[in-house]
Amino acid sequence: MPARGARTDIAAGARPCTQSENCCAMPDRDCVVVRAGRRLIPVIRNVIFDWSGTLVDDLPAVLAASNHVFRQAGVPEMTIEQFRSEFCLPFKTFYDRYVPHVPWPQLEEWFHSAFRQSQHLVRELPHAREFLEFCRRHGLRTFLLSSVHRDHFAAQAAETGFGRYLDHPYVEVWDKRAKIHELLREHGLDPRQTVFIGDMEHDIETARCGGVYACAVLTGYNSLAQLRAGQPDLIVEHLGELRDLLELQGFQLEGAAPSAGKRTPAGPVATVGALVFNQAGEVLMVRTRKWSNLWGIPGGKIKLGERCADALRRELKEETDLEVRDIAFVMVQDCIHSPEFYRDAHFLLLNYTCRCAEPAVVRLNAEAQEYRWVAPPAAMDLALNQPTRTLLTTYLDQAGPQ
Repeated sequence: MPARGARTDIAAGARPCTQSENCCAMPDRDCVVVRAGRRLIPVIRNVIFDWSGTLVDDLPAVLAASNHVFRQAGVPEMTIEQFRSEFCLPFKTFYDRYVPHVPWPQLEEWFHSAFRQSQHLVRELPHAREFLEFCRRHGLRTFLLSSVHRDHFAAQAAETGFGRYLDHPYVEVWDKRAKIHELLREHGLDPRQTVFIGDMEHDIETARCGGVYACAVLTGYNSLAQLRAGQPDLIVEHLGELRDLLELQGFQLEGAAPSAGKRTPAGPVATVGALVFNQAGEVLMVRTRKWSNLWGIPGGKIKLGERCADALRRELKEETDLEVRDIAFVMVQDCIHSPEFYRDAHFLLLNYTCRCAEPAVVRLNAEAQEYRWVAPPAAMDLALNQPTRTLLTTYLDQAGPQ
């Protein structure tokens, strides 16, 4: 794999950018940024996408079809948590582990017939359409490298309209690691100007095999811990974050790793969050991918010029669609380089309690995947992120016996 930033010559036909590092909204094709007249830093010109978990959410449909296979084979079904933890690519490895006695043609017949019945559950992921449009707007070449069955891809691409944004789709690829070299060679792609975006360790391994940048997204099958184990160049919460990062850095990814200074503000980031109570005295817990799929409280960053209470009302409305009142301060916490958070960060957490207006109808935005109303003592039994556990412990100590 080419060493990042180690190259000191210009690829054949490439032209160094003689202007500033961020000279234009989108550098010319083959543009290479020169820093201090010495190091050449390629800009991203080519994007290779995974499909499932990167552009569309097909996990509910895949789980339903897999559980149909398990029922037919006489083995226990899986919960979504078990499936996400155990599923791997190449997928034949996964099914051989759990149903080795089922001939592969029979397994495929069971799976695909069941998947067709559940395909209506497949949805485009938040920020996917905007990112594809962003690629088109800035002239990035787009490719698909996926194990998805061609019939299912055709149906989903037609439903979402994503097919028109992909220059060259490669589907039914059992092992992407063996295919990426062919893709790069066929289209003359410079690995230094190419990023592969996926949601699984296999996608990271594929990028490594091809010598391209590996960007992992938290919108799919693998957990934060699994993705970190693959050591990608970059982990983002979703494609919207990657779009913002590319624009900020002039379409460069070198130095954009999760712990890189460019992604970490100069000082702590002030945030607000709250234990939100309903009329029954239950507290709202939400589960998010960016906090390692742990449970926590809703909240977010304070904007410049915004009062803390106003920031809390805004964040809770955006994330849960709840209106709140009776806001009371509880504590402030330092959250410095938490391994539970998906990237390196330093937060100053301002924690509150509040009550929501009735009826307490929660409508989550894309930041959280699940919510529960639970009694505060029972919330301590959930898999909580550490700041939320500290807040709940402090609240329960102050409130006395429940």
